[in-house]
Amino acid sequence: MKTNLLYVFADQWRAQAVGYRKEDQVITPNIDSFAEESMRFTNAYSTFPLCSPHRASLMTGKYPFSAGMWTNCKIGLEEKIMLKPQETCIANVLKDNGYRTGYIGKWHLDASELNFNPHPKSGAKDWDAYTPPGERRQGFDYWLSYGAWDDHLNPHYWHNDEKQIKPGKWSAEYETDKAIEYMEAGKGSEEPFALFLSYNPPHLPYELVPDQYYEKFKDLEVVYRDNVPDKMRKPGGLLETQTRQYYAAVYGIDQQFGRILRYLKENGMEENTLVVLSADHGEMLGSHGLMSKNIWYNESIHIPLMIRQKGRINSSDHDVIFASPDHMPTILGLLDFPIPDTCEGYSHAAGILGDDPDSPEDMLICSYPGGADMVAQFSKLGLNHKSYGWRGIKDKRYTYVITNGYSPGEPQTEYLYDSVNDPYEMNPRIIEKDCDDPAILHYRNRLSHYLEMTMDPFLISRFG
Repeated sequence: MKTNLLYVFADQWRAQAVGYRKEDQVITPNIDSFAEESMRFTNAYSTFPLCSPHRASLMTGKYPFSAGMWTNCKIGLEEKIMLKPQETCIANVLKDNGYRTGYIGKWHLDASELNFNPHPKSGAKDWDAYTPPGERRQGFDYWLSYGAWDDHLNPHYWHNDEKQIKPGKWSAEYETDKAIEYMEAGKGSEEPFALFLSYNPPHLPYELVPDQYYEKFKDLEVVYRDNVPDKMRKPGGLLETQTRQYYAAVYGIDQQFGRILRYLKENGMEENTLVVLSADHGEMLGSHGLMSKNIWYNESIHIPLMIRQKGRINSSDHDVIFASPDHMPTILGLLDFPIPDTCEGYSHAAGILGDDPDSPEDMLICSYPGGADMVAQFSKLGLNHKSYGWRGIKDKRYTYVITNGYSPGEPQTEYLYDSVNDPYEMNPRIIEKDCDDPAILHYRNRLSHYLEMTMDPFLISRFG
C-alpha cells in the first residue's frame, strides 16, 4: 500500500518560533508533540528567503534562479514572473504514479493577472491570480487556492472557476477545514493522496489574527533577541505589539495543525502518512533593526522542518544541511519513486532512513534585486539587475556572504559570520579584497561552483 503525503507549510514562520526550541516566547503544544515524534532538521534553510523563489524550489527541486524565479510573482516588471508549465513538479511525478493530488492555500507561483488584464473576471488585484484548471496547476487536481493576498481574516479562494469563494473565517482555520474534508472524502480509496497545505499566517499584516489567539499574548512582557536594537524595544511600541501578534498567529497555526494531527490519529493514518511541517522562510521581527525577510541573517533563512512517519522514521535531531531544492527529491526518495533528472537538489532519504556519508556540507543562499524601481535603475544604466543583490554559502557553523547591493554603484562587501562565537550575527568578519585565508578561498570557490551550476550572472569583482 502506497504511503500518503501531507506537506504543511506556513508563510514567514521562522525556526526560532517553535516552542520546544525555547527561543521565541511562542506556545505550540501540538507542534511540540509532533516534533517529539518526528525527525527534526536543525539546519534547514531557505535558499532564497522570499515566498515565490522558495516555493518554486519546493515544487521543482531546482534552485530558484534555475526555475526562473529571481523575485516574487508580482506586477510592475517587464518580465512576467511565474512558474512555467513546462517544469516537472512534484505533483506531476506523484500524479503519474497513481496519487490523488491536492493543493490548499496560498500558491504565489502564477503570474499576477493584472499583468495581462486591468479588470480580470476573477476579481484578482495587485499580485493575486486565479490559476485555471490545466498545466499551470502543475499536476494538482484538487485546487482551492489563490495567488498572493494577505487578508487573513477575510480570505478568498478559487476552485474550478473564476468565482471567488469567501468563507468569512480566518484563512488557516478554513484551509484546515478543507484539508480534513479532502482526506475524509478519499477514505476507502485505493489511491493514496498527496496534499499540500499552505498557510499564509504568520505572514504580515501581523494584526490580522483572531482575538482568541491574541488574548494569550496581549499582556506578554516581550523578551527580545539580543540583536534587536534598543531603539526598537520601546514599551507599548509597534514592535512589541507586532511581536505579540506574530506569536499569536503561530499559536493559531499550532491549533489548526493540531486538528490535522487528531484526524490522522483518529483514523489510523499515522503510520501510512508521511507528514512534513515546514515554512518558506523566516521573519526578522526587529533583529538587526529589520522586519520581514529576504536577507541572509539567521532569523530570515532558518526555517522549521520536521518529518514524521510513525514506525518508519526515527524521532531525532538531524543536523544535515537541508536546502530549498532538497525538499522534492527527499520526499520522492522517501516515497520510493525515481527522482527526475531535472532536480538539482539533494535527496536526504538515505540519511533519514539510515546513514548517508555523502550528504552536502553546505548550501547556496541568494537574493536578487526584485523591486520594479530597482530593476529600472539598473536598466537605465544598461546593467543586468540579476547580476546584483547578494549570494552566499551556508554550512553548519558559518554564513559566508558577498553583496553587490540593490542599486548600481553600491560597494561590494564580503562577510563571514560564525554561529558558534557570534550566534546573533552581530560581529561579522569583513573580508579584505586580497585575503588569502584558505577558509575564505574555500567559500569563494564553493560560491563560484554554485554560480556556474545555476548560470547565475552575479558579478564578483573582489576575486577572480
